[in-house]
Amino acid sequence: METNIAIAPLHQPEEQQPKYRTPPANIEAEQALLGAILVNNRAYEQVSEFLRPDHFTDPLHGRIFDAIGKQLERGQEANPTTLQFFFDTDGTTAEINGRSYLTRLAASAVTVINARDYGTTIHDLFLRRQLIDLGEDTVNEAYAPDLEDAAVNQIERAEQRLYDLATVGDYQGGFRDFPSVLTEAIKMAEAAYKRDGHLTGVSTGLTDLDNLLGGLHPSDLIILAGRPSMGKTALATNIAYHAAANFKMNVDDLGNETVTDGAMVAFFSLEMSAEQLATRILSEKSGVGSEQIRRGSMNDSQFEHLVEATHELQRAKIYIDDTPALTVSALRTRARRLKRQHGLGMIVIDYLQLVSGTSNRSDNRVQEVSEITRGLKTLAKELNVPVLALSQLSRQVEQRDDKRPQLSDLRESGSIEQDADVVMFIFREEYYVSRREPREDTPEHHAWQEEMDGVHNLAEVIVAKQRHGPTGRAMLHFNAMLTKFGNLAKQDYTPEDNFS
Repeated sequence: METNIAIAPLHQPEEQQPKYRTPPANIEAEQALLGAILVNNRAYEQVSEFLRPDHFTDPLHGRIFDAIGKQLERGQEANPTTLQFFFDTDGTTAEINGRSYLTRLAASAVTVINARDYGTTIHDLFLRRQLIDLGEDTVNEAYAPDLEDAAVNQIERAEQRLYDLATVGDYQGGFRDFPSVLTEAIKMAEAAYKRDGHLTGVSTGLTDLDNLLGGLHPSDLIILAGRPSMGKTALATNIAYHAAANFKMNVDDLGNETVTDGAMVAFFSLEMSAEQLATRILSEKSGVGSEQIRRGSMNDSQFEHLVEATHELQRAKIYIDDTPALTVSALRTRARRLKRQHGLGMIVIDYLQLVSGTSNRSDNRVQEVSEITRGLKTLAKELNVPVLALSQLSRQVEQRDDKRPQLSDLRESGSIEQDADVVMFIFREEYYVSRREPREDTPEHHAWQEEMDGVHNLAEVIVAKQRHGPTGRAMLHFNAMLTKFGNLAKQDYTPEDNFS
């Protein structure tokens, strides 16, 4: 019995042959650029900001570019003659007669005017080759049978690598002349003048705090710290909701969009679930206690208020991510994605100590927190939005008679204090006074009751560090049932209580 095995012919028709694609490159552009630089070294200044030796396809061209840069850094001219020593000691160029090749490059140079265009072409082709490599790596990782490496983690790594690739050699940056910077500053001042409250940053909704901070400024890392039960999450939630609820955008005749008030908010809740956070905001807006909402112990009137508040809250521009133990890299990736898809004006992180470093090493927590705070500050500058990060305080606060926090009370305070633009502490003396209640019907109890009356529903935000303005404190009203902070009546508090 014969078996017929079909064997594909060695010479297939052209349309059936597998296509072989070479990585994108332009050797002529590389030669033209190097020739232009060798003829006029000032052409190097046009491309040195964004072009590196490894961006060239031909390794020899990369080494020539590197040698030119080193020669110019020493204040010497770079031409075929002065670079002779480099090629005499480089054995890899012996076969092509490196010095002669340099001379041919210089002799064939057409123009130095288009040097930057050659550079951008080389850089663009480098990015395309990197995209090809990144795509191949992503495909190979997806095929790898690693059960511990979830697909979601692979996606986040791919997004991170894509973003890093997009910012490599960014030739849109560099120096800006002072008049153009001054124009932008005047525009910010004009926007603040026209805005209610005359703030340059995002309003917190708390008058005294806004007066002290001028709002939450773009590109700033703001740390809000406090001991447990002080109301860190409540204050951050109040600020986030106020910004999201007051979001307004203006569109001019040319279709340009400008945010005139409030902000679109990204809230990373690493401790509480999204539903718990929403319940707090719902309680604040409706006036119904969050405990009552959870238990369903409401009367008809309260339920109607709850329904009305729900309709209003649906318009609030706030996005909540309650994924636990997010790494700073994943947090950065998700924030970028949100800004790209919906826009973004403010980020809240609850809380800093629950963020994981990219290294996932727990042997040096101080180093890990330093990496996290640097990453958050970089994110604030990169997206040009304020980042409000909550932080825990060490227990040494409890050992002092005066429980008001200090900068030294921050956990891993070195990096947090250094990287933050603003450090605020939330403090409620009522919390401590209520826990040392003496026995009733005693003189001590009467004195305690008077002290409680003096601190009841009072809270203070202590601004211990601020790069843009003075330090001081803002007194607030706190409603424990609604977990809501509000402005304090002026007869109960005078601005002279501030300290600097």
